[in-house]
Amino acid sequence: MNFWKPPHHNMMKRIAYPFISSFIFYFIAASCNGKTGKGQDTIAGSPEELQQKTTELIRSAAESAFAKKGILADSAITIGQPNLTRMLYAKNEYTPIWSAKQTWLPFGDSLFDFIEQSQLYGLFPEDYHAIQLKEIRTKFYIDSLTKNNKKDAALWAKADIMLTDAFVRIVKDLKLGRLPNDSVTLRKDSVLSDEFYLQQLNELQKSGVTRVVQSLEPDQRGYRLLKEGIKAFLATASYRQFTKVPYPEKDKQKFNRLLQKRLYEEGFLSFDSITADSAQLAAAVKLFQNKKGITVDGRAGEGTIRMLNINDRERFIRIAISMDKYKLLPERMPSKYIWVNAAGNLLELIDGDKVKITSRVICGKPKTRTPVLSSVISSLITYPQWVPPPSIVGKEILPAVKKNPGYLARKGFSLLDKNGDEVDPYSVDWSRYGNNIPYRIVQGSGDANALGIMKFVFDNKYSVYLHDTNQRYLFANAMRSLSHGCVRVQEWEKLAFYILQNESMDAGSGAAKIDSVKTWLKYKQKRSIPIRNKIPVYIRYITCAGQNGNIVFFDDVYGEDKMLRVRFFAGK
Repeated sequence: MNFWKPPHHNMMKRIAYPFISSFIFYFIAASCNGKTGKGQDTIAGSPEELQQKTTELIRSAAESAFAKKGILADSAITIGQPNLTRMLYAKNEYTPIWSAKQTWLPFGDSLFDFIEQSQLYGLFPEDYHAIQLKEIRTKFYIDSLTKNNKKDAALWAKADIMLTDAFVRIVKDLKLGRLPNDSVTLRKDSVLSDEFYLQQLNELQKSGVTRVVQSLEPDQRGYRLLKEGIKAFLATASYRQFTKVPYPEKDKQKFNRLLQKRLYEEGFLSFDSITADSAQLAAAVKLFQNKKGITVDGRAGEGTIRMLNINDRERFIRIAISMDKYKLLPERMPSKYIWVNAAGNLLELIDGDKVKITSRVICGKPKTRTPVLSSVISSLITYPQWVPPPSIVGKEILPAVKKNPGYLARKGFSLLDKNGDEVDPYSVDWSRYGNNIPYRIVQGSGDANALGIMKFVFDNKYSVYLHDTNQRYLFANAMRSLSHGCVRVQEWEKLAFYILQNESMDAGSGAAKIDSVKTWLKYKQKRSIPIRNKIPVYIRYITCAGQNGNIVFFDDVYGEDKMLRVRFFAGK
């Protein structure tokens, strides 16, 4: 007789289900007294009788759950998609899917094992009835050791239904994630059909859980790297609550005292009985920063303090959110594309799943965040002019001009009327205008231009683009969310020349274009270079990444993950 295996103890045992806030232990009343609510005997004395009674109970439970919006009778269990569950059982004539005549089928065991280890996929075991199934599994194992051949069909039916519901949820969570489909990606497969679930069930029964899981996961480089890092993260994860360090804190002594205590609690400082000096605190902060994969500078700034104030439970939820964001991307990514992570302030040019160019970037401030978008590079412009968008004109430039019209000349701006003629800013009665003015403000090309000497143009409704900058020293900053929304690229030259080289299969043709651009740059000439072989650009906001088998975390400067955690991961 092939019963489920007894609970195994491995790495996952130490971290098993740390996110479960509470668990209501249950067994249906029938399993205690051998009766259903209708007075039907649920105890079977033979495998054949168990199969028959389990089938009858599955039919009634599936129909009841469908009528009661997913709630199983006499149970704390809720079925996520009761109509789909009923359909899957109807296709199987309501016979158990995961067992047959007192024997659990191998793919049933495999599915349960997957549920136990689902954290390795950025999932939450409690979403799939993990604790309840484990209790039943244990009971079945104990029963198998007794000489009593009587089995409770109600318990077998319930376990089968919970496994089916778990399977349905796993398919959806692996394929689409838990986040709503966004307006940028608009995936065509955002709604899974009943037939799709049936196909996956048939494939699981035929080929096993592993093959089905692999087919459902996104084939995204970033997703794979995160998944590679999860195991190491979970192996050292701690779910204790640490001292909270307030920020900002006017009392420096109080701040340092709480910082020292917090660093001591996690072992980054070896003492707390005496006051640590600034060098000792800085060294401990560096250890923390290095372990958590953030910029190591020894400074307990706002971003570092935010990281100190979240525990590994919250970090895992960050990982889960990040993995789900990759599930919003197109099923197939282009062979070549530019990837910008606004949370990590990093740009990568991907060619055939290999990183050809890596560059630091400067993305938008929290108040002027860089938008999430997908587009294609359509042209390059050398020595571009900058026309500030109305938002910057109204909020920043106009208030400065009202105080001193000489601000425009000092920043290299020209004031143009509707005919394109230059206007003396001192001749304008600026007090007449609010945020809107009947003029264009243009910053001429040159080394002082905010766009630097190269602009990468792509169509989007936000008037943002990739570009060089006249403030290149800012690339050395650990915190680089500093722009008005555009993306400043440190390695703009490498990126531009790669795009130009990609213009033709003829290497000589690409080299000729690069030589032309170098000449224009040398003589500070403004030129627009149209791009035929358009390279897609994806700008996303993902607060952690896989790196060398570990997870590195970025500060949630936009507070997006915090919002998503409340809306879609409540109770985790």
